[in-house]
Amino acid sequence: MTHILAIDQGTTSSRALLFDRDLRPVRIAQEEFPQLFPASGWVEHDPEAIWATTLATAKKALDGLAPGEIAALGITNQRETTLVWDRDTGRPIHNAIVWQDRRTASFCETLAHEGWGEAVADRTGLLLDPYFSGTKLAWLLDNMEGAREAAEAGQLLFGTVDSFLIWRLTEGRVHATDATNAARTMLYDIRRGVWDEEICARLCVPMSMLPEVRDCAGDFGTTALLGGRLAVRGVAGDQQAATLGQACFQPGMMKSTYGTGCFALLNTGTDFVRSRNRLLTTIAYRLDGEVTYALEGSIFVAGAVVQWLRDGLHLIGKAAETQGLAEAADAAQDVVLVPAFTGLGAPYWDAEARGAMFGLTRATGPAEMARAALESVAFQTRDLYEAMRRDWPGAQEAVLRVDGGMTASDWTMQRIADLLAAPVDRPRVRETTALGAAWLAGVASGVAPGPAGFAETWALERRFTPEMDAGERRRRLGLWDDAVRRTLSRPAST
Repeated sequence: MTHILAIDQGTTSSRALLFDRDLRPVRIAQEEFPQLFPASGWVEHDPEAIWATTLATAKKALDGLAPGEIAALGITNQRETTLVWDRDTGRPIHNAIVWQDRRTASFCETLAHEGWGEAVADRTGLLLDPYFSGTKLAWLLDNMEGAREAAEAGQLLFGTVDSFLIWRLTEGRVHATDATNAARTMLYDIRRGVWDEEICARLCVPMSMLPEVRDCAGDFGTTALLGGRLAVRGVAGDQQAATLGQACFQPGMMKSTYGTGCFALLNTGTDFVRSRNRLLTTIAYRLDGEVTYALEGSIFVAGAVVQWLRDGLHLIGKAAETQGLAEAADAAQDVVLVPAFTGLGAPYWDAEARGAMFGLTRATGPAEMARAALESVAFQTRDLYEAMRRDWPGAQEAVLRVDGGMTASDWTMQRIADLLAAPVDRPRVRETTALGAAWLAGVASGVAPGPAGFAETWALERRFTPEMDAGERRRRLGLWDDAVRRTLSRPAST
């Protein structure tokens, strides 16, 4: 058994990566699928498109290999995206409601007025926000004809994308999730490690719908759909998988992943840290029944801002062009973009905020707008980094490990280091999300080293160190803070 297959099911595409026994990526297959926007603030995916692209890319990655050459399969996935399907047929009752979707904002406000905010934060580590799965699930049950009756009769199943893929891969034999995905539903008590009966009751969610919660490295059944019988042995939400892929096993280690959004996780070990700065407390991973916690900051728009430049404004033809434009931008112009296209995430959590650009002049052109777009990611990363440092003393001297598509931009990584006034480390293997899933599958099947051995394989490709002087840093951060203040739909609570 010389290879491990990792399925990386993301927000805009499905990918399958084949790793060799030394956990080096040797083959990648990728297919994009459509994003659906049925109403303002609503974001959906066709579940059959998710399944079809996942299956197709997995088969492409495995092409030419015999079943006996694959040790195991690992899955990592876009988190919080919510699906409900029929127990007998496996057919979803509606499109998947994506993590970016804001349709349940008013319901979250109702729950807050009822006083549920403290209980939700204390048990689940999360805030009352449309981002999470629980209110999305409640919406589906309330708005799909006959759904609530079918759910109460035990006919419907709920799952995040990982559960849906496991169900399909095992042909309906396994309805399960892992602790990291369960932790993002707003239905799971991450202190006790159980689905919370009271929260489920308030959201009118029958507990018979919920999947079994398992360790990240464990037995999730087998599939015969990819040739032979292939064991599914590792599952983690994409940001937790990236945390593992970055070998952030020690408390105080921090990583930030730049995909469609940006997500920073700080390992806090066995400490359940209640944030005072509107960060999330979550499960970093669960191995051998032992939970490791993390503080997380979530940015809704990172790589998506480059997609906006390309597909919305048509200022660029491909993402790589932003690097040259940013370098050529007029340094005398202070153009600031707040990319609150679907609201602002941590530490503001303003679902009603919308994007705005400040400092435009007649001389502003594509270069200045591209620089502002890239710099918005650095500004938002700084907000998360500072909130984590205020919340947990162990983060004071943290080096930020980065991964994801945007890390290819040296300009962006340097600007992040400048605004953080801290080092930023880019690893040699940048496919850290898939790597984390592959490692989980490998360690569960006995072909990969444990955490300590795996951490020794992490290799640095480049360290970005701060170059901006303190005065300019303060000035630019002041511009950003003022722009955010003017963008928020309500006064900031931070």
